[in-house]
Amino acid sequence: MLVAVLAVTVPGLLVTSCGGQSGSSAAGGDAVTAAGRAAAAGRAVLPSRRPEAVRAVRLLSLAAQAAIVTSYQGQEVVTRWSEGGGSVLVSSIWHVSGGKTVTQTMDTGASFSSQPYLSSDADSQSPEGVLGITAPLVQLLESHYLVAYAGTGSADNRTAQVVEAWRGDGSIAARFWLDDATKLPLEREVFDTTAHVISQDVFIEVSFANLGASPQRAAPASARVSAESRGPWTDPLSRHQLLALRSRGWLVPSELPGGLSLFTGAETQAGSGTVLDLGFSDGLSMVSVFEQHGNLPDKMAGWRKTKVSGHVVFVVEPDQRSLTWSCRGTVYTVVADAPAQTVDAVVGALPHDGPSGFWKRMSRGIVRLASWANPFH
Repeated sequence: MLVAVLAVTVPGLLVTSCGGQSGSSAAGGDAVTAAGRAAAAGRAVLPSRRPEAVRAVRLLSLAAQAAIVTSYQGQEVVTRWSEGGGSVLVSSIWHVSGGKTVTQTMDTGASFSSQPYLSSDADSQSPEGVLGITAPLVQLLESHYLVAYAGTGSADNRTAQVVEAWRGDGSIAARFWLDDATKLPLEREVFDTTAHVISQDVFIEVSFANLGASPQRAAPASARVSAESRGPWTDPLSRHQLLALRSRGWLVPSELPGGLSLFTGAETQAGSGTVLDLGFSDGLSMVSVFEQHGNLPDKMAGWRKTKVSGHVVFVVEPDQRSLTWSCRGTVYTVVADAPAQTVDAVVGALPHDGPSGFWKRMSRGIVRLASWANPFH
């Protein structure tokens, strides 16, 4: 699901191209909302009964809907910061109202991160959304955080409505800027528990011009050809359908550490067999877990071995948010857009072989899994 990790390393970089919209605050400075102040004071808040929370949820729901019904094109810039530096991923996106989406990730040094792909959502019933805002994720966000309306602001030189998400301990978790005219998401910032920004996603150079009947025709020829040649995934499976796959020998956990709930999944056929893609989220953090029967070789081009939560795994540079290993005849690949401690906990919670003798020599095609990833599915 996620390709945010497949990007160029930029230690200490602040994305200057996004500076005009970054840090735009809501009306009234930081606009600490009543819901945020109540959470900070330790008082329980029922979001559904607070006017600012009701308005916030409605705005986020409209943002998810806008990603379906609005025709648009623009660039998504995904920036992540960690102790070791940071990473940036830039993608061009074309979407037609009620139709498919074409996404082309810019070539940033990762050999499999620049390939365009076509949304598998043929009937627009399971849209990818913009900046991670979809109807299922809005529901997860509301169930895990206190959401509140925080006034008006600006992003990409457009007036925006600002929505905040707060943790139960009173710390701010995220801030969203939604285009005032269309409600399309324009910017998202995610904070750690000490209010430091750990990720920033912006949708810039946005155009709402009519793209015609097909986003493929609006996209460059190189994007159209590559996107159309992508192997198909099944339509998203329901949670019930996914859990039923356990009877076929798949793990399919219903929950992962960090409050991540299984909310979507699909499968496809690769040369080495069936590949299962499971999506987990709390509304902000996103983790994809790929399951595939087989084993990994001792070495894979572009990957290196490291230890995570006491287990030896393969990782992709630069920020180690794509990880893979094999255990008892199954290859697990984790592609995460989540804090490092959450990624470590997720890896530790999944099955692993013993410390010796588990690197086996059979499997192929694991590198291609990451190229199927999508940061905002």
